[in-house]
Amino acid sequence: MQPSITRTRLRELLDAARGMRVAVVGDAMLDVYLRGDVDRISPEAPVPVVRVRQRTQALGGAANVAQNVVALGARCELVAVVGDDIAGGVVRDLLRGLPTDPRAICTVARPTTTKTRVLARSQQVVRFDEEEDADVSGNEMDGLVDVVVRAVADADAVVLEDYNKGVLVPRVIRGAIDGAKARRVPVVVDPKYRHFFHYSGATIFKPNRRELENALGAAVDLDEPAELHATLKRLGVEHLLLTLGEKGMALIEPDGSTHSVPTTARAVYDVVGAGDTVTAYLAAMLAAGATPIEAAIVSNYAAGVEVGKLGAATVSPAEVLEAYDAFNS
Repeated sequence: MQPSITRTRLRELLDAARGMRVAVVGDAMLDVYLRGDVDRISPEAPVPVVRVRQRTQALGGAANVAQNVVALGARCELVAVVGDDIAGGVVRDLLRGLPTDPRAICTVARPTTTKTRVLARSQQVVRFDEEEDADVSGNEMDGLVDVVVRAVADADAVVLEDYNKGVLVPRVIRGAIDGAKARRVPVVVDPKYRHFFHYSGATIFKPNRRELENALGAAVDLDEPAELHATLKRLGVEHLLLTLGEKGMALIEPDGSTHSVPTTARAVYDVVGAGDTVTAYLAAMLAAGATPIEAAIVSNYAAGVEVGKLGAATVSPAEVLEAYDAFNS
Protein backbone atom coordinates (compact mmCIF):
# COMPACT_ATOMS: atom_id res chain seq x y z
CA MET A 1 0.00 0.00 0.00
CA GLN A 2 1.38 3.39 -1.03
CA PRO A 3 1.70 6.09 1.68
CA SER A 4 -0.92 8.81 1.38
CA ILE A 5 -2.18 11.99 2.99
CA THR A 6 -5.68 13.38 3.32
CA ARG A 7 -6.59 16.72 1.81
CA THR A 8 -7.48 18.03 5.26
CA ARG A 9 -4.05 17.13 6.60
CA LEU A 10 -2.36 18.59 3.52
CA ARG A 11 -4.11 21.92 3.95
CA GLU A 12 -3.37 21.87 7.68
CA LEU A 13 0.36 21.49 7.02
CA LEU A 14 0.43 24.11 4.26
CA ASP A 15 -1.35 26.57 6.55
CA ALA A 16 0.98 25.78 9.47
CA ALA A 17 4.05 26.38 7.30
CA ARG A 18 3.12 30.03 6.88
CA GLY A 19 5.21 32.08 9.25
CA MET A 20 7.71 29.32 9.97
CA ARG A 21 11.33 30.42 9.67
CA VAL A 22 13.68 28.32 7.53
CA ALA A 23 17.43 28.93 7.43
CA VAL A 24 18.90 27.94 4.06
CA VAL A 25 22.67 27.52 4.01
CA GLY A 26 24.48 26.74 0.77
CA ASP A 27 25.65 27.71 -2.69
CA ALA A 28 23.69 30.58 -4.21
CA MET A 29 23.90 31.11 -7.96
CA LEU A 30 22.72 33.41 -10.69
CA ASP A 31 20.85 31.63 -13.47
CA VAL A 32 20.86 33.40 -16.84
CA TYR A 33 18.55 32.28 -19.64
CA LEU A 34 19.11 33.32 -23.26
CA ARG A 35 16.10 32.36 -25.35
CA GLY A 36 15.90 32.61 -29.10
CA ASP A 37 15.52 30.91 -32.47
CA VAL A 38 17.74 28.71 -34.63
CA ASP A 39 17.40 28.89 -38.39
CA ARG A 40 20.91 28.22 -39.64
CA ILE A 41 24.24 26.54 -38.90
CA SER A 42 27.30 28.69 -38.33
CA PRO A 43 29.71 28.96 -41.29
CA GLU A 44 32.56 29.02 -38.75
CA ALA A 45 31.85 25.65 -37.14
CA PRO A 46 29.12 22.94 -37.30
CA VAL A 47 27.06 24.52 -34.52
CA PRO A 48 23.63 26.18 -34.52
CA VAL A 49 23.41 29.96 -34.51
CA VAL A 50 20.93 31.12 -31.86
CA ARG A 51 19.42 34.55 -32.43
CA VAL A 52 18.69 35.69 -28.88
CA ARG A 53 15.25 37.22 -28.44
CA GLN A 54 15.05 37.33 -24.64
CA ARG A 55 17.47 37.47 -21.70
CA THR A 56 16.27 36.72 -18.17
CA GLN A 57 18.05 36.37 -14.85
CA ALA A 58 16.90 34.31 -11.89
CA LEU A 59 18.04 33.01 -8.53
CA GLY A 60 19.61 29.55 -8.62
CA GLY A 61 20.98 26.93 -6.26
CA ALA A 62 20.40 27.68 -2.57
CA ALA A 63 18.86 31.02 -3.55
CA ASN A 64 16.19 29.16 -5.52
CA VAL A 65 15.49 27.00 -2.46
CA ALA A 66 15.07 30.23 -0.49
CA GLN A 67 12.55 31.69 -2.94
CA ASN A 68 10.60 28.41 -2.90
CA VAL A 69 10.45 28.64 0.90
CA VAL A 70 9.07 32.18 0.60
CA ALA A 71 6.61 31.15 -2.15
CA LEU A 72 4.97 28.61 0.15
CA GLY A 73 4.43 31.32 2.77
CA ALA A 74 7.29 30.68 5.18
CA ARG A 75 10.03 33.13 6.16
CA CYS A 76 13.59 32.47 5.09
CA GLU A 77 17.12 33.51 5.96
CA LEU A 78 19.60 32.61 3.22
CA VAL A 79 23.24 32.14 4.22
CA ALA A 80 25.40 32.17 1.11
CA VAL A 81 28.32 33.90 -0.59
CA VAL A 82 28.60 36.07 -3.67
CA GLY A 83 31.50 37.83 -5.32
CA ASP A 84 32.12 41.57 -5.49
CA ASP A 85 31.01 41.62 -9.12
CA ILE A 86 28.08 42.45 -11.38
CA ALA A 87 26.51 38.99 -10.96
CA GLY A 88 26.76 39.30 -7.17
CA GLY A 89 24.95 42.62 -7.36
CA VAL A 90 22.20 41.03 -9.44
CA VAL A 91 21.78 38.23 -6.89
CA ARG A 92 21.50 40.78 -4.08
CA ASP A 93 18.96 42.80 -6.09
CA LEU A 94 16.85 39.71 -6.75
CA LEU A 95 16.98 38.72 -3.09
CA ARG A 96 15.66 42.15 -2.07
CA GLY A 97 12.35 41.03 -3.53
CA LEU A 98 12.21 38.29 -0.90
CA PRO A 99 11.83 38.76 2.88
CA THR A 100 15.37 37.56 3.55
CA ASP A 101 18.05 39.04 5.81
CA PRO A 102 20.72 40.70 3.61
CA ARG A 103 23.29 40.44 6.42
CA ALA A 104 23.51 36.69 5.79
CA ILE A 105 24.93 37.14 2.28
CA CYS A 106 28.72 37.24 2.59
CA THR A 107 30.97 38.83 -0.04
CA VAL A 108 34.06 36.76 -0.85
CA ALA A 109 37.06 37.10 -3.13
CA ARG A 110 35.76 34.94 -5.96
CA PRO A 111 33.31 35.36 -8.82
CA THR A 112 29.63 34.78 -8.20
CA THR A 113 28.64 31.36 -9.52
CA THR A 114 26.73 31.99 -12.75
CA LYS A 115 25.08 29.42 -15.02
CA THR A 116 24.01 30.63 -18.45
CA ARG A 117 21.64 28.46 -20.47
CA VAL A 118 20.99 29.04 -24.16
CA LEU A 119 17.58 27.79 -25.28
CA ALA A 120 15.98 27.59 -28.69
CA ARG A 121 12.33 26.57 -29.03
CA SER A 122 12.33 25.55 -25.35
CA GLN A 123 15.27 23.16 -25.90
CA GLN A 124 18.57 23.77 -24.17
CA VAL A 125 21.34 24.17 -26.75
CA VAL A 126 24.28 24.70 -24.41
CA ARG A 127 25.11 25.78 -20.86
CA PHE A 128 28.24 27.56 -19.74
CA ASP A 129 29.32 28.10 -16.12
CA GLU A 130 31.38 30.87 -14.56
CA GLU A 131 32.58 29.85 -11.12
CA GLU A 132 35.32 29.10 -8.67
CA ASP A 133 34.45 26.11 -6.52
CA ALA A 134 37.30 25.76 -4.01
CA ASP A 135 36.18 25.51 -0.37
CA VAL A 136 35.97 28.81 1.47
CA SER A 137 38.75 29.10 4.05
CA GLY A 138 40.48 31.44 6.49
CA ASN A 139 38.65 34.60 7.52
CA GLU A 140 35.93 34.00 4.94
CA MET A 141 35.07 30.66 6.53
CA ASP A 142 35.18 32.13 10.06
CA GLY A 143 32.74 34.85 9.06
CA LEU A 144 30.47 32.33 7.35
CA VAL A 145 30.37 30.09 10.44
CA ASP A 146 29.38 33.06 12.62
CA VAL A 147 26.49 33.94 10.28
CA VAL A 148 25.34 30.29 10.15
CA VAL A 149 25.24 29.99 13.94
CA ARG A 150 23.15 33.16 14.20
CA ALA A 151 20.73 32.06 11.48
CA VAL A 152 20.20 28.59 12.96
CA ALA A 153 19.49 30.09 16.39
CA ASP A 154 16.32 31.71 14.98
CA ALA A 155 15.17 28.90 12.69
CA ASP A 156 12.32 26.39 12.85
CA ALA A 157 14.07 24.24 10.22
CA VAL A 158 17.47 24.25 8.51
CA VAL A 159 18.40 23.41 4.92
CA LEU A 160 21.93 22.57 3.83
CA GLU A 161 21.99 22.95 0.04
CA ASP A 162 25.28 21.77 -1.45
CA TYR A 163 26.29 22.31 -5.07
CA ASN A 164 30.02 21.77 -4.46
CA LYS A 165 30.76 25.47 -4.85
CA GLY A 166 32.65 25.82 -1.58
CA VAL A 167 30.17 27.05 1.04
CA LEU A 168 29.36 23.79 2.84
CA VAL A 169 32.77 22.98 4.28
CA PRO A 170 32.95 20.66 7.31
CA ARG A 171 33.05 23.50 9.88
CA VAL A 172 29.98 25.14 8.39
CA ILE A 173 28.15 21.81 8.20
CA ARG A 174 28.87 20.92 11.80
CA GLY A 175 28.03 24.38 13.07
CA ALA A 176 24.65 24.22 11.38
CA ILE A 177 23.73 20.65 12.35
CA ASP A 178 25.00 20.86 15.94
CA GLY A 179 23.18 24.16 16.47
CA ALA A 180 19.96 22.77 15.04
CA LYS A 181 20.11 19.54 17.03
CA ALA A 182 20.73 21.46 20.26
CA ARG A 183 17.42 23.24 19.62
CA ARG A 184 15.68 20.10 18.28
CA VAL A 185 15.22 21.75 14.92
CA PRO A 186 14.97 19.51 11.80
CA VAL A 187 17.78 19.59 9.24
CA VAL A 188 17.27 18.75 5.55
CA VAL A 189 20.38 18.07 3.46
CA ASP A 190 20.64 18.14 -0.33
CA PRO A 191 24.20 16.79 -0.75
CA LYS A 192 26.85 16.57 -3.43
CA TYR A 193 29.89 14.32 -3.53
CA ARG A 194 32.63 16.47 -1.97
CA HIS A 195 31.54 16.27 1.68
CA PHE A 196 28.94 13.54 1.28
CA PHE A 197 29.71 11.74 4.56
CA HIS A 198 29.94 14.84 6.79
CA TYR A 199 26.22 15.26 7.51
CA SER A 200 25.71 12.90 10.45
CA GLY A 201 22.82 13.99 12.64
CA ALA A 202 20.69 15.37 9.79
CA THR A 203 16.95 14.67 9.88
CA ILE A 204 16.46 13.98 6.16
CA PHE A 205 19.36 13.34 3.77
CA LYS A 206 18.17 13.73 0.17
CA PRO A 207 20.52 12.58 -2.59
CA ASN A 208 19.41 11.39 -5.98
CA ARG A 209 20.24 7.86 -7.01
CA ARG A 210 23.29 8.80 -9.11
CA GLU A 211 24.77 10.89 -6.29
CA LEU A 212 24.34 8.08 -3.77
CA GLU A 213 25.83 5.46 -6.08
CA ASN A 214 28.81 7.69 -6.90
CA ALA A 215 29.46 8.28 -3.20
CA LEU A 216 29.16 4.59 -2.31
CA GLY A 217 31.06 3.39 -5.36
CA ALA A 218 28.37 0.78 -5.98
CA ALA A 219 24.91 0.37 -7.46
CA VAL A 220 21.91 0.83 -5.18
CA ASP A 221 19.38 -2.00 -5.14
CA LEU A 222 15.98 -0.65 -4.13
CA ASP A 223 14.71 -4.20 -3.62
CA GLU A 224 17.23 -4.83 -0.80
CA PRO A 225 15.96 -2.99 2.31
CA ALA A 226 18.88 -4.29 4.39
CA GLU A 227 21.38 -2.58 2.08
CA LEU A 228 19.47 0.69 2.19
CA HIS A 229 19.30 0.53 5.99
CA ALA A 230 23.03 -0.12 6.14
CA THR A 231 23.58 2.96 3.99
CA LEU A 232 21.41 4.99 6.37
CA LYS A 233 23.52 3.83 9.30
CA ARG A 234 26.77 4.58 7.49
CA LEU A 235 25.61 8.13 6.77
CA GLY A 236 24.58 8.63 10.39
CA VAL A 237 21.35 10.40 9.45
CA GLU A 238 17.81 9.83 10.70
CA HIS A 239 16.08 9.35 7.34
CA LEU A 240 17.32 8.78 3.81
CA LEU A 241 15.11 10.17 1.04
CA LEU A 242 16.31 8.89 -2.31
CA THR A 243 14.93 10.82 -5.29
CA LEU A 244 14.38 8.68 -8.38
CA GLY A 245 13.31 11.06 -11.15
CA GLU A 246 10.26 9.76 -12.99
CA LYS A 247 9.97 6.94 -10.44
CA GLY A 248 9.35 9.34 -7.56
CA MET A 249 11.10 8.86 -4.22
CA ALA A 250 12.00 6.22 -1.67
CA LEU A 251 12.08 7.06 2.05
CA ILE A 252 14.20 4.80 4.26
CA GLU A 253 13.19 4.96 7.93
CA PRO A 254 15.39 4.35 11.02
CA ASP A 255 13.75 0.93 11.58
CA GLY A 256 14.78 -0.17 8.09
CA SER A 257 11.35 0.12 6.50
CA THR A 258 11.12 1.69 3.03
CA HIS A 259 8.25 3.75 1.64
CA SER A 260 7.80 4.28 -2.08
CA VAL A 261 6.39 7.68 -3.10
CA PRO A 262 5.47 7.56 -6.82
CA THR A 263 5.68 10.65 -8.97
CA THR A 264 2.58 12.81 -9.39
CA ALA A 265 3.83 14.76 -12.44
CA ARG A 266 1.31 14.93 -15.28
CA ALA A 267 3.71 16.59 -17.76
CA VAL A 268 7.47 17.11 -17.62
CA TYR A 269 8.84 20.12 -19.50
CA ASP A 270 11.97 20.92 -17.50
CA VAL A 271 13.50 19.24 -14.44
CA VAL A 272 15.74 22.23 -13.63
CA GLY A 273 15.00 23.36 -10.07
CA ALA A 274 12.78 20.42 -9.11
CA GLY A 275 15.21 19.26 -6.43
CA ASP A 276 15.27 22.77 -4.94
CA THR A 277 11.48 22.75 -4.69
CA VAL A 278 11.51 19.35 -2.96
CA THR A 279 14.12 20.54 -0.45
CA ALA A 280 12.20 23.71 0.38
CA TYR A 281 8.94 21.86 0.93
CA LEU A 282 10.59 19.16 3.01
CA ALA A 283 12.00 21.73 5.42
CA ALA A 284 8.84 23.81 5.63
CA MET A 285 6.64 20.76 6.21
CA LEU A 286 8.90 19.44 8.97
CA ALA A 287 8.85 22.88 10.59
CA ALA A 288 5.05 22.77 10.40
CA GLY A 289 4.95 19.46 12.29
CA ALA A 290 4.81 16.93 9.45
CA THR A 291 6.27 13.46 9.84
CA PRO A 292 9.09 12.64 7.40
CA ILE A 293 6.77 10.57 5.21
CA GLU A 294 4.15 13.35 5.17
CA ALA A 295 6.87 15.85 4.24
CA ALA A 296 8.03 13.57 1.42
CA ILE A 297 4.50 13.19 0.04
CA VAL A 298 3.82 16.93 0.06
CA SER A 299 7.19 17.77 -1.51
CA ASN A 300 6.52 15.14 -4.18
CA TYR A 301 3.32 16.95 -5.18
CA ALA A 302 5.26 20.23 -5.31
CA ALA A 303 7.91 18.64 -7.53
CA GLY A 304 5.21 17.36 -9.86
CA VAL A 305 4.06 20.95 -10.34
CA GLU A 306 7.58 22.37 -10.78
CA VAL A 307 8.64 20.04 -13.59
CA GLY A 308 5.67 21.27 -15.61
CA LYS A 309 7.26 24.73 -15.77
CA LEU A 310 10.24 25.95 -17.77
CA GLY A 311 13.39 26.76 -15.80
CA ALA A 312 13.81 26.93 -12.04
CA ALA A 313 10.38 27.97 -10.77
CA THR A 314 8.54 28.33 -7.48
CA VAL A 315 5.44 26.42 -6.42
CA SER A 316 2.65 27.89 -4.29
CA PRO A 317 0.46 26.07 -1.73
CA ALA A 318 -2.54 26.65 -3.99
CA GLU A 319 -0.76 24.84 -6.84
CA VAL A 320 0.05 21.92 -4.52
CA LEU A 321 -3.60 21.64 -3.50
CA GLU A 322 -4.66 21.80 -7.15
CA ALA A 323 -2.17 19.06 -8.04
CA TYR A 324 -3.46 16.94 -5.16
CA ASP A 325 -7.04 17.32 -6.37
CA ALA A 326 -6.12 16.49 -9.95
CA PHE A 327 -4.12 13.43 -8.98
CA ASN A 328 -6.78 12.08 -6.60
CA SER A 329 -9.89 12.88 -8.65
